[in-house]
Amino acid sequence: MPGPLAIAAGRIRAEGPVQPQWHNYALAWRAHTFDRYVVNTLFIAALVVLGTVLSCGLVGYAFARLEFRGRDLLFLLLLSTLMIPGQVTSIPTFVLFAKFGWLDSYKPLTVPAFLASSAFFIFLYRQYMRTIPLDVEDAARIDGCGPLQTWWLILMPLSKPIVVTVAVFTFVGVWNDFLGPLLYVNADDKQTVALGLQSFKSAFQYDDPQVLMAASVLLMLPSLVLFFLAQRAFVWGVVVSGVKG
Repeated sequence: MPGPLAIAAGRIRAEGPVQPQWHNYALAWRAHTFDRYVVNTLFIAALVVLGTVLSCGLVGYAFARLEFRGRDLLFLLLLSTLMIPGQVTSIPTFVLFAKFGWLDSYKPLTVPAFLASSAFFIFLYRQYMRTIPLDVEDAARIDGCGPLQTWWLILMPLSKPIVVTVAVFTFVGVWNDFLGPLLYVNADDKQTVALGLQSFKSAFQYDDPQVLMAASVLLMLPSLVLFFLAQRAFVWGVVVSGVKG
């Protein structure tokens, strides 16, 4: 059986000049409740971005500014977790969430984000906050700010580039995540765009490949728009956190 590209090429040769078919995007949006998938994914992405930015920022501040026993060793252990592939921990994590009764819900996808689950983002926050002069923090302490107030009122506003960087990375990762929703979400009305695109593939791969391509473009569009809107802060945050510290 010929593939979808071969079928599309045959249609192009038979029909002659190709005109833009904008109605395919409307058809892809209406088919298989794609709009519902988008709303679900945006809801998950908003919670995960919020939780990751705040929790990883707080832990990164602790490693960058606070003095406590075993800080460097604990940070080294945290970085060592980057060498563990996510597939290794997927089975015990699934068993844990099953015991919690969280299956077929968004809790396994969102709750870990509020517990600083990303060692990479903690590393980025730490590296960036170490570049901020200590005089700023000393001035806040003289004005009566405690550690949490200093983090929220001083360090986080000054860390805008790395906040944008973490937010962009997190949003793109959640938007394109396929394995997480596949493991924990069963109900069709709770599925995300990545799972929805898989159902598009089975429905339109051979009969209407142009609808599948339109759905793929719609899937990529939010990530592209977000990157171009935050490009300057994103690039600056990556450069500073990766070079200095």
